[in-house]
Amino acid sequence: MPHSSRSPKVITVFGASGFLGRHVTSALAKRGYRVRAAVRRPDLAGHLQPLGDVGQIAAVQANLRHRWSVERALDGADAAINLVGILFEGGKQSFNSVQEFGAKAVAQSCAERDIPLVHISAIGADENSNAEYARTKARGEKAVIDALGEKAIIMRPSIIFGPEDNFFNQFANMARFSPVLPLIGGGETKFQPVYVIDVAEAIAKAIDGELKGGQTYELGGPEVMSFKQCLEEMLEVIDRKRILATVPWALARIQGSILGMLPNPLLTKDQVILLETDNVVSENARSGGRTLEAIGIKPSSVEAILPTYLWRFRETGQFRNPNALSKDS
Repeated sequence: MPHSSRSPKVITVFGASGFLGRHVTSALAKRGYRVRAAVRRPDLAGHLQPLGDVGQIAAVQANLRHRWSVERALDGADAAINLVGILFEGGKQSFNSVQEFGAKAVAQSCAERDIPLVHISAIGADENSNAEYARTKARGEKAVIDALGEKAIIMRPSIIFGPEDNFFNQFANMARFSPVLPLIGGGETKFQPVYVIDVAEAIAKAIDGELKGGQTYELGGPEVMSFKQCLEEMLEVIDRKRILATVPWALARIQGSILGMLPNPLLTKDQVILLETDNVVSENARSGGRTLEAIGIKPSSVEAILPTYLWRFRETGQFRNPNALSKDS
């Protein structure tokens, strides 16, 4: 249903064509907003068009490393969302250029136009972290608040899962070919996996003006799970038995250093360092009412959602194992 004239009309979404971006675009389109999808490759953003009515979603070229393109994408917009982030560095896409310089460029450009910004960071953002990813996320947050103050909302999700995620899909695909899956550091790291549609809904609520500005919200799912529990749940869903082998931290860092040299690495040293710290909603966010539940969103569980998209990794696909059928009969 279209919103009243008080609601922002044109929303510029940086990183709209990515995993989270397509769900954010859908949530905004359903609310009647016009979405300006600011992406590096507009020619690869065609999949966004069916998410809205004709003319409701328009892709424009923008690269956070080029301030002029950021400003052009924001001209005439009523609000902005910055979803851009990288999990590993490659070419000119460095953590610093994307997550610090890029975040600062978007925030300052929004400030110049006096429009609000919803900035997506990550749980674990910390200027004192040993991981460059976490340090640049924290410096990006600071740049946003410095530029916009109460006109900015920062959201820190835990690991996001959903149909196109890079976590459960990656390990499920690995389980198709390998009899062994790695438990980095023994698999004790805690996560609070959060469903992509729940994160998109929280972002849309912020654009609606329902959330308090100048605040940092931490988004986590209904349960805290160890890395090992995440893999066990995934294996149960895809109906495969695999050995979960502990990889000590020191060995994992070496493997990350080697694999990190690949164009699209399965693991980097920086990611190993991140795994040494739990990735869950803080007590400060819970007590301050800055969680999904506090803003009126009931988070979906891993158990409920994984079967809806990981079925393709089962040996029998969407069909049940015939041996399981005979046992039930």
